[in-house]
Amino acid sequence: MPPRSRTNGTAETLAQKQREISISEFFTKNRHLLGFDSPAKALLTTIKEAVDNSLDACEEAGHLPRLHVEIRPEEDKFKGLDLPSLAETAATGATATGNGNGNGKSKGKLPVVREERYRVVVEDNGPGIVAAQVPRIFGKLLYGSKFHSLKQSRGQQGIGISAAGMYGQLTTGKPVTVYTRTAPDQPARRIQLHLDMKLNEPVVQRDEETIWEKDHGTRVEIVLTGSYKRGQHSVDAYLAQTAIANPHLHLTYVDPKGEAHVYPNTADQLPAEAREIQPHPYGVELGLLARLLKDTACRNLGSFLREEFCRVGPKTCEQILGAADLPANKQPKRLSQDDCRRLLDAIAATRIPAPPTDCLSPIGESLVMAGLKSGVAADFYTSVTRPAAVYRGNPFQVEVGLAYGGQLPGDELATLMRFANRVPLLYQASACAIHKAVLTSNWRAYGVQQSKGALPTGPLVILVHIASVWVPFTSESKEAVAHYPEIVRELKLALQEAGRQLGRFLRRRQREKDANQKQSYIQKYIPHIGDALQDILALDAADRANVITVLTETLEKSRKF
Repeated sequence: MPPRSRTNGTAETLAQKQREISISEFFTKNRHLLGFDSPAKALLTTIKEAVDNSLDACEEAGHLPRLHVEIRPEEDKFKGLDLPSLAETAATGATATGNGNGNGKSKGKLPVVREERYRVVVEDNGPGIVAAQVPRIFGKLLYGSKFHSLKQSRGQQGIGISAAGMYGQLTTGKPVTVYTRTAPDQPARRIQLHLDMKLNEPVVQRDEETIWEKDHGTRVEIVLTGSYKRGQHSVDAYLAQTAIANPHLHLTYVDPKGEAHVYPNTADQLPAEAREIQPHPYGVELGLLARLLKDTACRNLGSFLREEFCRVGPKTCEQILGAADLPANKQPKRLSQDDCRRLLDAIAATRIPAPPTDCLSPIGESLVMAGLKSGVAADFYTSVTRPAAVYRGNPFQVEVGLAYGGQLPGDELATLMRFANRVPLLYQASACAIHKAVLTSNWRAYGVQQSKGALPTGPLVILVHIASVWVPFTSESKEAVAHYPEIVRELKLALQEAGRQLGRFLRRRQREKDANQKQSYIQKYIPHIGDALQDILALDAADRANVITVLTETLEKSRKF
C-alpha cells in the first residue's frame, strides 16, 4: 500500500498558527499543576486557598482571626432522573459512537458521569477588600500583593483563590460570589464575577450593595464539583491541622452533613509581625542583578548596593566595589555585562552578614506544644525551634514538635504533620524534604522502633514546620518542599534535638517502670518478712503490725526519692 501523501506546510502557513497563550488558558488545561487533579483534592485546595488568604488578611490588619468554613451540598437538577452510571453503560457494551458492529448506531445510553456539587463558603473578620480590587483578586491569575514581598506569608504566587474560582466556573458554570465590608460605616457589597479564560481578565456580572451583619470582613462562595471524604487527606484533617499550627485562630467548620466542629483559639495574641526585607546579595543571580541595576532609582552604584539589598552597609559596600574594581559614583544603568559579572563575583567573595530574621514569624516552642496538646492526647510533648538559617539568600527557620504515648496507637506508623508558613501539606509526602528528613533520621537511637526506609512505629506524632520568606515548593500546588541541602540539614538537626528529648523521657520512664516492678516484688514479700521477724524475735501481733508499717513507709519514701 503506497504511503499517504500530505501537503507540506510552509514557514508562512506555520507562522499563521502561532498565537499567544493566556496564563488562564494554560492552567485551564493543566489544572492538576494547581492541585485540582481530582474532585476530592479540588475541594480541599479550594478551602485551603480561601483559608490561607483569610488568615493572612486578618493578621496583617491586626485582628485575631475568626473563620467560618462551610461545605454545603448544592441541589442537583438531575437528581431523581433515571440516568445510567458509567459502569452500567460500560456493562452493556455500548459506546458513544456505535454498537461495536461498525454501523454507527448505539443501542445503549450515553455514559453520564455525575459528581457531587458543593457550595464552599469561607468567611472571615478581616479588614475586607476594597470593592474595586475584588474582581482582580478573585478573577485574574497571577495577581496579588505578596509575590514581590520578602516576608513570611501563606500566599505567595497570586494564583490560588482565582484558580479555585476558575475551577468552579469550569465544572459548574457558576460565578464566584464575594461579600466584602471594610468598616462599620461603609456599606457591604455583593459582587459576582467570572474569569475570561482567553484574556485572563475578570468579568463582573453583578455589583450591588447588600445587608451583611459583619462590621468588616470578607466572605467568598464558590460552587464546584467535588468529592467529600474523611481521612488523612480530607478537608477535616486539613482544618484540624490548621488549628494546631495557628493557635490564635478560632475556627468554626460545618461539614456537608451539617455537623459543626469548633476549634477554639488557645492563644489570645497574634504571632509576631513579619517585616518585609530587601533581597540578600547572596541570593541574587546575574540576570536578576542586571534587571535590578536597570530598574533602580538610585543614581550611583554605592547607594544602589546599600538601598537595594539588606545587610550591606558602607564598609561592606566599599569592600564589594573594591573587589569589583568599580567606582562608587558610577551610574547603575551604565554597567556593562562584564561589569555585572565582576560585581556578582565580588559579592560572592565578600563576607556579608546573614539576612535579618524579623521577616519570619515562627510558631514558637510554647505554642507548638500548646497546639499539639489541644489536638493530640499524649503523655509526653516537646518542641524545638532552630535558629534562623539561609538558603539562596532567603532566611528560614525549622520547628519540630513531638507528642508520644497516651491514646495514640502503638502498633502503627507515626503520624507526620508537615507545615510550611503555618499551612498544612497533605499531599506528595514522598517528594517533600520534610518527609525525607524524618525517614532518614535514626529513631531507633531514641528508643523508637523503625524499619528501614519507613516512618518510625509507635504512639508518636511528629510536627515539622518551615517558616520562610519564600518556601521552595516543588510545584504551583504548594504540596511539597524542595530538597535544598541547607533545608534538609536544618530539618535533621531539629529532629535530632527533639529526638534526644524523647529518648531521655523513654529511658526515664523505663527506669521508673523497672523500679516500680522491683518495689512491687518487695511489697509482695513484706508480710512474709513480718511473719519471719515475729517468729525470730517472739513479737506479738501489734509489734508485727508496726514492723510491717515501718517497712512499707520506708519503701514509699524510697519510691518518692
